[in-house]
Amino acid sequence: MKKYFLGILTLTSITFQAQMNLTFKVKNSPTDSLLVINHDFSKWIIADKNGDFKSKLAAKEGFYILKLADKHTEVYLKKDHHLTGISDYNNFKKSLVYTGTNAKENNFLAKKLAAQDDNYYEDLTNSSNENELLAKMNKIKETAFSLITNDLPKPFIISFKKHTESELKEMLEYIKESLKLKKLNGTISPTFNYENHKGGTTKLENFRGKYVYIDIWATWCGPCRAEIPYLKKLEKHFHGKNIEFVSISIDSQKDHDKWKKFVTEKQLGGTQLIADQDWNSDFIKAYIVNGIPRFILIDPDGKIINIDAPRPSSEEIKNIFNNLIK
Repeated sequence: MKKYFLGILTLTSITFQAQMNLTFKVKNSPTDSLLVINHDFSKWIIADKNGDFKSKLAAKEGFYILKLADKHTEVYLKKDHHLTGISDYNNFKKSLVYTGTNAKENNFLAKKLAAQDDNYYEDLTNSSNENELLAKMNKIKETAFSLITNDLPKPFIISFKKHTESELKEMLEYIKESLKLKKLNGTISPTFNYENHKGGTTKLENFRGKYVYIDIWATWCGPCRAEIPYLKKLEKHFHGKNIEFVSISIDSQKDHDKWKKFVTEKQLGGTQLIADQDWNSDFIKAYIVNGIPRFILIDPDGKIINIDAPRPSSEEIKNIFNNLIK
């Protein structure tokens, strides 16, 4: 199932922008890259010679996600404040602790993460009806709110409650839409015939006989760009196997040259296409794409395996491919 973690979809932030000093120390980290992200901001931090992630962030005050390989946590960053997070990758949730000028708020968020069931999203998507889904959503909210203590700053409590309710509302709509989309799994995929970055046009039928993993993205999309390093690693791992990696940009035609330059400069692999009418392209509308990135998995006969497939950064996508391509 697709990983959907609380804190990445709707991230409430306060209006002003300022420098924020962030340090993240992670024992046994399998990577030297830490991603700081929300809807309005995306930045990779590279570990220093000591393996620590340090950066001054020019961003809005509010909630962000720190993503390190397959681990993630939500943080609350405040202007002109210094925050240091310490954790062991092998026991990430339980070992995470913060020090610094807004440590209290972030230790609360770490406590919320530790209390969160790793399989909560799968449990939500397995709901048999909307009433059951709503009941589970309410339980998540009640659990989060029950962790609030009186020593937390009142402005933070207000912001956290608003953020959580907004986040859960958007998640609810996303899952309801996802459940509807799943009914299309097993049916013949709509097709496309789009411009190829290397020249000419490419149809979905050109890949018949292969599994096709489609990435719908755009150059302006922060979460899309955040998936690129993971997608590159996935392509490299399955190079020469019976699977084609196809990226379809929904950049507008006025940004056509920007798309071409981006693909070249970032050395994007796989098959790079651009849709003819951005969001209004037939293929995009047929798949009811109302948010990106969206990943789609199609079988060698052109049938949809998963209309909302796991992202390259997810823990399960390699296992899915390995089970298909034996």
